[in-house]
Amino acid sequence: MKNIVLFGPPGAGKGTQAVKLVEKYGFNHISTGQVIRNEIEAKTEAGKKVEGCIARGEFAPDDLVLEIVKHFMATHRDVEGSIFDGFPRNTYQAEQFDELMAEWDSEVDVMLSLEVPEEELIERLLLRGKESGRADDASEEVIRNRIRIYNEQTAAVADYYAAQGKHVAVDGVGSVDEIFARLCAEVDKLK
Repeated sequence: MKNIVLFGPPGAGKGTQAVKLVEKYGFNHISTGQVIRNEIEAKTEAGKKVEGCIARGEFAPDDLVLEIVKHFMATHRDVEGSIFDGFPRNTYQAEQFDELMAEWDSEVDVMLSLEVPEEELIERLLLRGKESGRADDASEEVIRNRIRIYNEQTAAVADYYAAQGKHVAVDGVGSVDEIFARLCAEVDKLK
C-alpha cells in the first residue's frame, strides 16, 4: 500500500489533482477539508464545532482532524494506496500520523508538495469562490488569512518530511494536465 501526502497551500490544486490520481491509480482519497465541510452540511456535532473556524479561514482543531483520519484509515485498509489531501497540516499532526501508520505497519511513502506563487493562489481561490459559492473562497481577506496561517503553521510539515527524505517539490503552475504529468512521474517512482 502506498501512502501519499499531497501538500501545498490553499488553492495549489490538491483536490483537483487528487481526483485525477485516484482515477489513474485506484487510490483512496481523503480530503480533510471536504470531510469537514460534509460534517458542517450534515449539522453533526463535529460540524457545529468547526463551522465558525472555517468561516474565519481558520483550521479545524487537530484532535478532530486526527480522529477523522484515524476512522478513515481503519475503514480503508485493503487498497492499493491512499492520497491524503490537506493532511497533515502541522508537525504535531504529522508526528501523530506517523505513530498511527506504524500501528498498522505502514508509513507515509512520499509528500508531493505543489509549489505555487501566492498571488496565483489568491486568483485561483477567488475564481473558485465565484464558481462554487464556498464562503471561505469568497473574500480576499479570508483567503490571505488562510495563506498566512498555512505559512505560519503548515509549511513546516514539508521540513518534517524532508528530514525523513520523503519530501518532493512539484511545480504547481501550468495546466491541470501538465501538473498531473509531473505528479504521475513522482508516483511512478514509488513502484
